[in-house]
Amino acid sequence: MTRETAIAKAESYFDSGAFKADLARLVAMPTESQNPERSDVLTAYVETEMRPLLESLGFTCKTLDHPRAKGPFLYAERMEDPALPTILGYGHGDVIRGLDKDWSEGLSPWTLTEVGDRWYGRGVVDNKGQHIINISALRAVLETRGKLGFNAKYLIEMGEEMGSPGLRELCSEQKGLLKSDVLIGSDGPRLNAERPTVFLGSRGGVTFDLTINARDGGHHSGNWGGLLSDPAIQLAHAISTIASPTGQIRIHEWVPKEIPSSVRKVLADCEVDGGPDGPSIDPEWGEPGLTPAEQVFGWCSFDVLAMKAGNPETPVNAVPPTAWARCQLRFVVGIDPEEVLPALRRHLDRHGFPMVQVSKSRDEIFHATRLDPEDPWVTWSVRSLARTTGKKPAILPNLGGSLPNDIFSEILGLRTIWVPHSYPGCSQHAPNEHLPVAIAREGLAMMAGLYWDLGTGDTPPLSRQA
Repeated sequence: MTRETAIAKAESYFDSGAFKADLARLVAMPTESQNPERSDVLTAYVETEMRPLLESLGFTCKTLDHPRAKGPFLYAERMEDPALPTILGYGHGDVIRGLDKDWSEGLSPWTLTEVGDRWYGRGVVDNKGQHIINISALRAVLETRGKLGFNAKYLIEMGEEMGSPGLRELCSEQKGLLKSDVLIGSDGPRLNAERPTVFLGSRGGVTFDLTINARDGGHHSGNWGGLLSDPAIQLAHAISTIASPTGQIRIHEWVPKEIPSSVRKVLADCEVDGGPDGPSIDPEWGEPGLTPAEQVFGWCSFDVLAMKAGNPETPVNAVPPTAWARCQLRFVVGIDPEEVLPALRRHLDRHGFPMVQVSKSRDEIFHATRLDPEDPWVTWSVRSLARTTGKKPAILPNLGGSLPNDIFSEILGLRTIWVPHSYPGCSQHAPNEHLPVAIAREGLAMMAGLYWDLGTGDTPPLSRQA
């Protein structure tokens, strides 16, 4: 009954092929939350897969619903002793659209396919593969020690890819049920494929539309060009006031005053690397004077996700009547999400673009969160991962992307520690989503070691976040 035994049991589960078979079964369920025709599959994932799995580990399960949600929530708990720490786990079983026709030959989003040292399939990293790794590691500890040595709660949602509608309200209403000491979850990518990583929150994200509706219908560019305003030109100039030609944000309310010293300290040890399939970094892009790691994890970024004017598929000789762009701001702690669009409105008006309409493209806004990298629970978790892997884990103050982390940190008052089982080049949200086999196996070992250590009684103090 040792730590090494629990880790070996987790690795044996992987080496036997059982983990691959379990993951393949989950991938085969097309749990596309953005597709209204998949609502029955969302429910089936919770009721036929997650509930029986967690109940087999001694969890008591109940299905929770909320009017705003796109699918059910599964709540599970295993309470061993009220005096022990309570750890909340989280995962989401919904996936982004499969994009079936765009996958490479021989690959399908709904069939787990091994090619070389990778497993391909929708959800292998986002997020089915990640939460099945963690739940399987819990089982390895239980089978070794006969108990966890801590209390465990788990929440599986089925609408994260839609912005987690209903999750905020559910957690506000169920604070007592979900009361825990620490959130330990897995989502998003590692810093790179080789290096175990811990991240402590996420950047916030607000997505919005910029639109100019100049008039009804297009008009012949020969007869009316030079007389009618061109909304595409106007919108291009409006966007050029938001960011410089090298991507530096020009709205002061959209950037932090500074990067905290504790954040700079941990990021000094981090190198952004998407691997051989990742893009090359453009060194002159973004805020001058920042390292690539500081750009992604310590600063804010503005991007134009899509633009349209006229008919791009079949252009005609006409001044277009409208122009549209979907834009996004990723922001860190210190930026008020409720001030993002009002600040943009003032900025556009000052620069002579009152004709540009600004509107949120969806209701949900992810808020920025960040646990202090010097928190003792961070130090403890990193030490556990290093002991298992023999590697120095990277510490990221927050994920570069966005998660509903503020629901856990602000509403439930939890420290949030994320141990991702993916890497930046995994094609998450794109065709050919894949999970490197080595990351899956190492993830099982790391989490078995971490859960074992949680049950030894040698954890940091359990005071809740303020």
